[in-house]
Amino acid sequence: MREKKKDLLIRIWLGVSIVSSTFLVLYILGYIFKNGFEAISLDFIFNSPKGIPIGAEGGIFPAIVGSIILTIFASLFASILGISTAIYNTFYCKNEKRKSFICMIVQCISGIPSIVLGLFGYTLLVLYLDFGRSVLSAGITLGIMIFPFIEVRIEKILQETDSNIISSSYALGVSKEYTILKLVLPLCKSEIVSCVLLAGGLAIGATAPIILTGAVISAPVPNSIFSPVMALPFHLYILVNESLSLKNAYGTSLIMIILLLLINFLSIFIVSRRSSK
Repeated sequence: MREKKKDLLIRIWLGVSIVSSTFLVLYILGYIFKNGFEAISLDFIFNSPKGIPIGAEGGIFPAIVGSIILTIFASLFASILGISTAIYNTFYCKNEKRKSFICMIVQCISGIPSIVLGLFGYTLLVLYLDFGRSVLSAGITLGIMIFPFIEVRIEKILQETDSNIISSSYALGVSKEYTILKLVLPLCKSEIVSCVLLAGGLAIGATAPIILTGAVISAPVPNSIFSPVMALPFHLYILVNESLSLKNAYGTSLIMIILLLLINFLSIFIVSRRSSK
């Protein structure tokens, strides 16, 4: 009888948690869609910010393009570091102490507040290396932020690869490098791409790392990696913090949510397509 009561309480708790979480998410999305839809138009999407002060009128096209560029740059940078670290930890590192040390470093990076990463990027990239406030500085800073997200998940993906396939490859005299590049990575390609996309979704909504490293209130679409850039989260911060236009702030929020939903749906589609095969 006592076990049945515990089971019933757990079921009730799980049901309430699921319903509450679903309701909150749908309510937030619905509220932003309702208020943001009024601001959405072709002019808002494809024009630059205008008005006095800047942003009170006009559109957000440079911010949309800037956010996409920063996300792609950060995802590429973090993917190179994350995939390399995951491969080393999984296939090459035989020293348990060294492996534990690497894992500890990755976990420590994931725990650094994003504003501290922004300050680090400003000090090292903007001032010391003289990259200035640019796509390069902001992209690298965002890449450092999402690096642990990618590394941990890709390492888990590699560890879950069928060991029999890898052992058979070694038994046939195939080198480790060839096995990794031609066998393991192609097998995990869909999961890796999905992981990188989700990390990009994390990067596209981050504000603190780019405030000091590359984002500005107004700029055209960047024509080089050394140009400053507008970004949706920073533009939203300025609109709300300076009370420029609540209507445009809701519209900017809606565009960000649509981009995030597209990234997540694309990630789910890639994994489900692989599973169906």
